Amino acid sequence: MSSAGPTLRDWLALAALPGLGPTRLAPLLQRWREPESLAWPQGWLAALPARLAQPLRLWLDHPASSPLEASVEAALTWQAESPRHHLLSPSHPAWPVLLDQLPDPPLVLWAKGELSALTPPAIAIVGTRKPTREGRDNAATFARDLIARGFGVVSGMALGIDGIAQHTALQAGGATVGVLGCGVDVVYPPRHAGLYRDLLAGRGLLLSEHPADTAAHPRFFPRRNRLITGLSQGVLVVEAAEKSGSLVSARLGLEQGREVFALPGSIHNPQASGCLRLIQRGEAALVRNVDDILAELGHWTPTVAGEHLDTAPSEAATPPVTSPEASVGQNPGVLAQLSDTPTPIDVLVAACGESVATLQLALLELELEGQVAQTAGGWVRRRG
Repeated sequence: MSSAGPTLRDWLALAALPGLGPTRLAPLLQRWREPESLAWPQGWLAALPARLAQPLRLWLDHPASSPLEASVEAALTWQAESPRHHLLSPSHPAWPVLLDQLPDPPLVLWAKGELSALTPPAIAIVGTRKPTREGRDNAATFARDLIARGFGVVSGMALGIDGIAQHTALQAGGATVGVLGCGVDVVYPPRHAGLYRDLLAGRGLLLSEHPADTAAHPRFFPRRNRLITGLSQGVLVVEAAEKSGSLVSARLGLEQGREVFALPGSIHNPQASGCLRLIQRGEAALVRNVDDILAELGHWTPTVAGEHLDTAPSEAATPPVTSPEASVGQNPGVLAQLSDTPTPIDVLVAACGESVATLQLALLELELEGQVAQTAGGWVRRRG
């Protein structure tokens, strides 16, 4: 690699260069990483077709005259706004090197939060947006036990399995990375406003290859999925139907050389049919607990994995995590009982006529949605 490679400004300009797709980009990055690397900028300009080299040369020679400069300056301005705003390029010391293995790696990642969340080896936990109670319990159990063994959790901040896994990782004091199909300043889905807040308050990091204010769009999510799996040593599919988007993540994991794991649900559960199909085809290893995952990831021993080595995976069952829609729907009066004054859980039990477990599940989902918060004196309702 050359001693004077692209600067952050250069990487940002390349990322904004229209038409520089993965077919052109991947071989350039590969050559740049070789001992006799592609010199910057002469080697890059020579390797690019004229339609790409000309606008890049204009920016290099006369930045103020180039439309690329506005994108570069906007990104740098965003980074300067907060010490928790980061722009990661392949030259950055915190760049996730696993992404270098991808056939279509990103050029720049917008990151918001704690860069230390990228440090531990990680497992991607993915699954349906409409999990069963068992699926929710399993997502929480595996997330918590992976954190206890020193791993981080990577997912896509989606409703269902993603959100449960990441919320549990944060509750366990672990690292979690949320990879977005929008900019890191955009809360999507809106119902996860509370999860965004908790992630940024804890040991979490939001990542995107899109500028910070980019709105979510369906075409962004398939490419988002390749980053979720690319950042991880393995991919765990907790619960997925036959046509679940989680199976796309499993396929991407296989294509990237990652270990793929699936939980064997009931043959009578439609939300488990995708997992069973993966296992049947030999595309995923059947796992029953975190030890099964560690056995497959033999080179990632607990010593490598890190910080929580004195903590064994929990033996006790995870508190049930039932469908948020069901919990709130069965208990529509929860919000009506809350105000700016903290309300203890026992008062809510008496007022709503529900069990503690049922109310805790409803309150958990409302907290993820940003509608309520827990304080020392009880639960309060968020306003605005």
